[in-house]
Amino acid sequence: MSEASEPLVQLEGVGKRYGNVIALRDITLEVAAGEITCVLGDNGAGKSTLIKIVAGLHKHDEGVFRVEGEEVSFGSPREALEHGIATVYQDLAVVPLMPVWRNFFLGSEKRTGVGPFKRLDIGFMRATAKKELLDMGIDLRDVDQPIGTLSGGERQCVAISRAVYFGAKVLILDEPTAALGVKQAGVVLRYIAQARERGLGVIFISHNPHHAYPVGDRFLLLKRGRSIGYYTNEEISLAELTAQMAGGAELDELAHELESAGVKGAPELREEARDLGISE
Repeated sequence: MSEASEPLVQLEGVGKRYGNVIALRDITLEVAAGEITCVLGDNGAGKSTLIKIVAGLHKHDEGVFRVEGEEVSFGSPREALEHGIATVYQDLAVVPLMPVWRNFFLGSEKRTGVGPFKRLDIGFMRATAKKELLDMGIDLRDVDQPIGTLSGGERQCVAISRAVYFGAKVLILDEPTAALGVKQAGVVLRYIAQARERGLGVIFISHNPHHAYPVGDRFLLLKRGRSIGYYTNEEISLAELTAQMAGGAELDELAHELESAGVKGAPELREEARDLGISE
């Protein structure tokens, strides 16, 4: 972990409302340089709202949001980028038929020449993309190949490397392993760890504790817009994290109800709760 005096990102008591609907309430977390903070929760837990606040899509209504000690309230993703916060969404914004190098520089193309005679500096962009990917440990066969021919995991890794190259200090990763198999998920997790080693602060959004725990330094658990736990890696085991995520207490309570009603399958449900370390 970096010795920086201020966290890269800090939320204290942050909340967000949409009309009468409370999307987030009293959320606190820190993202330090050289650390991975995992935000976990099922659909509807508030993960998307949290991303939108940190990424500059929505403003928070309550609490304090700081970036390197400076209190902020972003009005756009551009403002977040100017503060070094880059977001890689699950549905990557790529042009499948364009080559890898072109997608790497998409929207930020390097040009050479003067005045109206400026043209794309293809040689620079091709060489830079190749080098930056190699620096992240990503050895593609050919950066001229269409990015659509890459696996989902490889496309995620290209997006991570791109964000690092363009100066991100904080990297928000929105469910980067959700649609991937075990092998590809492992590839992406390795590059997430590589980003941490390069000194970035990473916010890893996930619903899968088995993906988050091996790389996470801190864990924020969300449920219905509220925090149900905030732990360091040393404070919680994978089994405990899984139990919290799976709602083991709810399973145990449900098993009681089903047993009382004589419903078949209650013993199996109780056994599952026991496996999660909730039921006695």
